[in-house]
Amino acid sequence: MNGSDHTSGAVLAAYRYCETVTGHEARNFAYGIRLLPTAKRQAMSALYAFSRRVDDIGDGDLAPADKQDRLDETRAVLARVRAGEVTEDDTNPVAVALADAARRFPIPLEGLDELIDGVQMDLRGDTYETWDDLAAYCRCVAGAIGRLSLGVFGTVPGAPGTEQAGEYADTLGLALQLTNILRDIREDADNGRTYLPANDLAKFGCSAGFHSSTPPSGADFTGLIEFEVRRARALFATGYRLLPMLDRRSGACVAAMAGIYRRLLDRIAADPEAVLRGRVSLPGREKAYVAARGLAGLDSRRVARGRV
Repeated sequence: MNGSDHTSGAVLAAYRYCETVTGHEARNFAYGIRLLPTAKRQAMSALYAFSRRVDDIGDGDLAPADKQDRLDETRAVLARVRAGEVTEDDTNPVAVALADAARRFPIPLEGLDELIDGVQMDLRGDTYETWDDLAAYCRCVAGAIGRLSLGVFGTVPGAPGTEQAGEYADTLGLALQLTNILRDIREDADNGRTYLPANDLAKFGCSAGFHSSTPPSGADFTGLIEFEVRRARALFATGYRLLPMLDRRSGACVAAMAGIYRRLLDRIAADPEAVLRGRVSLPGREKAYVAARGLAGLDSRRVARGRV
């Protein structure tokens, strides 16, 4: 990372904009990155703000052709960032912050191209027959974010197994995304989207979809959720192997964000039909507890002892 003693006022203002977006739009994410030192927190907020713009295009009310035009424009901005063509006085604060973050940290910016690819899959209305199909989508929209974040976090020099750090970051992203998919089953169905693999839906009699607060007639909805929860927990177990490779505060950030989603997963497992009645969430005090656990390094130590 380059020195940050002489960050200009324009760049600081761009970072403040990104941190405001992050705090307003992504409370779970914000709980994690608040544990980071300033430069890393700023870089992560820039990554989030750019990613949020991409997601908002995909989830917005524009016509499909207009959404594609906006995605093309966003990809062009990313190309400018990659080429070093964004100046401090650029009118796009997210581009300014992202460009500065990319100068400070070895961020693999191609991960943001993958995110745009994933949103384009949504625009096409792609569905997924198998878990492998869905995993490819999840790697675009979440695994890539894990790898981008690792570029900011870095790994501890001399930590064993760091050659697999990118794989673990990617897998942790998949775990978070699958948890999101389970949490948002009803909301996605109301928006005409189905993400769970068609093979899994058929196996548990849920191919009719999820358009009410009760499961489809004759379906083993609880069985479906339990099946997907086991898959997500296995992904978390693999992804958590990243923690001992990170410095204390980066590890705390990852443990906090992942811990919040693991607890969401536990709530879904305890009452599967809750996801049909509304969005499952954690109260603020529980998120604060998870963040404190992360800062104390409890999860990292559990992983090191082979207990996670």
